[in-house]
Amino acid sequence: MKPTLPSSDPTVQPVPASVVQQVDAADMTLSNPKRAVISLGSNLGNRLETIQGAVDALEDTPGVRVKAVSPVYETEPWGVDPGSQPSYFNAVVLIKTTLPPGSLLERGHAIEEAFERVRDERWGPRTIDVDILTYQGVVSDDPALTLPHPRAHERAFVLVPWYDVDPEAEVPGRGRVAELLASVGREGVTPRADLELRLPE
Repeated sequence: MKPTLPSSDPTVQPVPASVVQQVDAADMTLSNPKRAVISLGSNLGNRLETIQGAVDALEDTPGVRVKAVSPVYETEPWGVDPGSQPSYFNAVVLIKTTLPPGSLLERGHAIEEAFERVRDERWGPRTIDVDILTYQGVVSDDPALTLPHPRAHERAFVLVPWYDVDPEAEVPGRGRVAELLASVGREGVTPRADLELRLPE
């Protein structure tokens, strides 16, 4: 993994080479890891603290290593009346894992439950939303875990932070994230340069 190249977006911070080396060294504890991309979102409580807690919980999961975390973005809730819910903080995390997709999904649900995520209504507010976007290029229409995420390619709040952490990323069957983002646009996705997620040590 190479240090992130400077970007025209001032909210994108390069990853220090020392951090990259530490993460790569930690990778040696995983045997034949798979690459996965996870999106995190929160619009209840201390949103930044909750998302950081989810990042830390992923890192604390046996068989998972967090490789990169995106900048934080603020967005309006999807699919509801304007002003009816608080705004979201969104971020994307790159991980390497030896867990199969189903086990990774279970871990995501466990993290949601730990932060008291309530699933009362579709598009309802939530303390934390943990979604697997892609898993090592796997394509699956399993209703329990559809891969890639069936709506990732059309959501700016997913594509913007995803592009930040992996400009060369592709959504299997949909195309490059850069091209999808160019089509969708960045409207409504506000960078929060005053906020930062820590990469677990």
